Amino acid sequence: MKKWLLAGTLIMSAALLGACSQETEGEATEQKTLVMGTSADYFPYEFVDTANGDAIVGFDIEIAETITERLGYELKIEDMDFGSLLGALNSGRVDFVMAGMTPTEERKENADFSDIYLSATNLIMTKDESLQAIEDLSGKKIGVQTASIQENIAKEQAPDAELVSLNKIPEIVQELNTGRIDAMVIEDTVAQKYLDQDDSFYTFALKEDGEKGSAAAFKLDDELRDQFNEELNKMMESGEIDELVKKWFSMEPTE
Repeated sequence: MKKWLLAGTLIMSAALLGACSQETEGEATEQKTLVMGTSADYFPYEFVDTANGDAIVGFDIEIAETITERLGYELKIEDMDFGSLLGALNSGRVDFVMAGMTPTEERKENADFSDIYLSATNLIMTKDESLQAIEDLSGKKIGVQTASIQENIAKEQAPDAELVSLNKIPEIVQELNTGRIDAMVIEDTVAQKYLDQDDSFYTFALKEDGEKGSAAAFKLDDELRDQFNEELNKMMESGEIDELVKKWFSMEPTE
């Protein structure tokens, strides 16, 4: 009888240890996965590779994949509207954000940012050759991405224009193509795709103060920012970022 009792006790203990092991393993797996929020409409930073299924790829994606791997994490990508990204970060839905985002003073109130990893200039893009300066946009309809730096620039520099805010860059370009808006504010690196495809577009650069360029966003006081930033700086110093710029910003769009 004692042998049977002992055997039963050992079986129960093994089962409990197995359950604990599985639970611990599950927790470890969860802790080893970082969720990145992005808005996959921003070629070549992040976009859906329609030629090869629905995978999200791009300049930001490859940087994130490289850094998270070096830090020992798996990477999961959540695609959402640009205007929802910092809200998702603060609510804990994502661990960090990479979406060609500029660290403005307003955004710094709700998030900590990495160093700038790519500088860029904002442009006015239009099909009306008579629009050659910001003053020419008075009374015109200007398309901008909702909650973007470009939206703020348009509000500040063209206060007499009518802003049309939309979620996706391709939607704004479509509005411009159909004549429902007169111009749009767009980053030069993103505009290049459309300029290459259509020589009827015209552009001029906008004057800007403060930081320009893209950085990754993290929760306030999150140690992950410093870990990420360390690896990011290694990539910049080694020339890896320059190589990725050559790779992604010379690529032809698939759509």
